[in-house]
Amino acid sequence: MQTRHAPSHDATLGAQRLTLRAGARTLLDAFTHTFYAGEIWCIAGPNGAGKTTLLSTLAGLLQPSAGHVELDGVRLADWPPLSLAQRRALMPQSAPDAFSASVLDIVMLNRFPHLTGWGWEREADREAAHAALDLLGLAAFAARDVLSLSGGERQRVALAAVLCQDAPLLLLDEPLAHLDLHHQIDCLEALAAWTRAPRRTVMFSCHDLNFARRFATHALLLDGAGGAYAGPVHDVLTPTLASRAFGYPLLLIRDGEHEALIPAPRARHESPAGHDAPAS
Repeated sequence: MQTRHAPSHDATLGAQRLTLRAGARTLLDAFTHTFYAGEIWCIAGPNGAGKTTLLSTLAGLLQPSAGHVELDGVRLADWPPLSLAQRRALMPQSAPDAFSASVLDIVMLNRFPHLTGWGWEREADREAAHAALDLLGLAAFAARDVLSLSGGERQRVALAAVLCQDAPLLLLDEPLAHLDLHHQIDCLEALAAWTRAPRRTVMFSCHDLNFARRFATHALLLDGAGGAYAGPVHDVLTPTLASRAFGYPLLLIRDGEHEALIPAPRARHESPAGHDAPAS
């Protein structure tokens, strides 16, 4: 039975003893944590650690092996689909385009949770779409055919569509993929600005730990063996914890107020797998 309710002004996302598995592997083991409004979370970890699986589970698209996810104190399974779509938005890693359409029309597809009556778009929906395009510097792309875009341009359009959905919780799977450096920074700055509005939260997966340390407020680091570290970003993305999770030694270097995690130099006699190289 579905429970109808009004979203809380202090809306939160909660993982309650969440366990995720992939075949015989345990990706996340009995993880409990609450994610609060106003936070920007980076989900980090090695390939195959479960970042995509976790985001899909937090969005309610995958069932966990054990435990459950709550939104505003209510289990995801008890949310009406339309209300859930108004409350959270998911950007998958890839969104292949099956048909020709303008960029504006593609972005406006994410307004579906807000349509009423016969489902026709209102002026407010068009304004939301244009505002999302403007935020990401895509105003000039509105009339472009989405099939004519490069991979990086299409990625920015996908992010604009998620913003256009106007859900206060964003779950973004590799939103920086295919983007060059300055567009990566532009997108992260746009997300940071978007989160300053009340009751908004962003969770995104990312391979660049230094971008995470710069733009995220919090980090969730998966080690790929069921363990996870969650907390303020500079407490989690440390050389010790990151080296443990990624299986490679990392160093933290400083230049004035700036910091960066970099790979530690590898000994000349050490092989890429971490074993002594055979003698020549």
